[in-house]
Parts: sequence; structure tokens; C-alpha cells
Amino acid sequence: MAARKENIYQALQGGIYRLRDGSQEFVNTLTRYEIPVALVSTRRGKVLEAAIRAIGMEGFFSVIVAAEDVHRGKPDSEMFVYAAQLLQFTPERCIVFGNSNQTVEAAHDARMKCVAIASKHPVYELGAADFVVNHLDELLVFDLKNLADIESAEFGSEEPELEMEEEEYRPSASIAVDDIFW
Repeated sequence: MAARKENIYQALQGGIYRLRDGSQEFVNTLTRYEIPVALVSTRRGKVLEAAIRAIGMEGFFSVIVAAEDVHRGKPDSEMFVYAAQLLQFTPERCIVFGNSNQTVEAAHDARMKCVAIASKHPVYELGAADFVVNHLDELLVFDLKNLADIESAEFGSEEPELEMEEEEYRPSASIAVDDIFW
């Protein structure tokens, strides 16, 4: 069934994997601050490998958890908990990124924070998330630190002043990435 779903999805997408707007900038920021990232997906490992190769992100993910690595998928939190274990982080120190209410539910069940990216659903439908954005490049390192409740030193000391100034205008409110990059 999963293979059939992927075939249908690829047919609708024209067989092309591509990064969503803002994803590359976000990835560059995570890399600059040496933040470990897990890719967690209900897709099969071979599909993930092909997608990662297609978008040029080989070697970026510290951990990859695919459908065959766990017994239960979303909205069960097993995938996210397993990724946290592999990263050797407590769930409370992880932030999940996804684009569905199932991802938000699974993240919260795992005691993780969740940033929802409004792509499949409008912002107002993702209100249960801890933070909602339209594109990943809207996030600042400061936002991530606040969500993870982490001291500045853990993210490095060279935060651009501009990011701090921009944060004032934001609503108050290790990373596991659901398959939102493509």
C-alpha cells in the first residue's frame, strides 16, 4: 500500500523531488550552528535515499528513520521517539517540523515541540503546533532556542544582531524533520 501511495504521489509530482521555498536557507542555518538533524518519514528507506540524492542533501542528516524502522507510523509517536534515541537527545530537547496535524499530535505525544509548515493545510488549521510558519526560512535560530529551551552557548555565540532584532516582532510562542523538504 505504501509503495502504491508513493507511485501515485510521484505521478502527481511529475517524478521530481525539489526543496520547498525557504528549505535551503533553513538547512544552511542548521549546518552553520552544527545542529543535528534526523529525517523521520513514513516513506520507505529506498524512497528517502532517492529523494535525498535528488535534492543534493546526502550526508546532511545525522539519523534517518524510515517506515521499515518502526512498527507504527503517525499519529503514533514511535518514529520521533526512536529518532531522539538515535540522536541521544531527550524528547523534550527535540523539535519536530511537519506539515500536518498528525505530525503535531505525534510530536506532542512524544513530549517534543512542533513547528508546523503551512503547505498542505492553512495556518489556522495547524494551531495546535507550538509555532506555525509558511516557509522554513521564516524561522530564526532564536525561535528554535526558545522552543527547545536551550541556552545560547549550545547554539554557538555568533548570532547575527539582525536576527535578534527581528525576533522582537515575532509572536511569542536536536531537530526531527518530518518529510517536509519535498
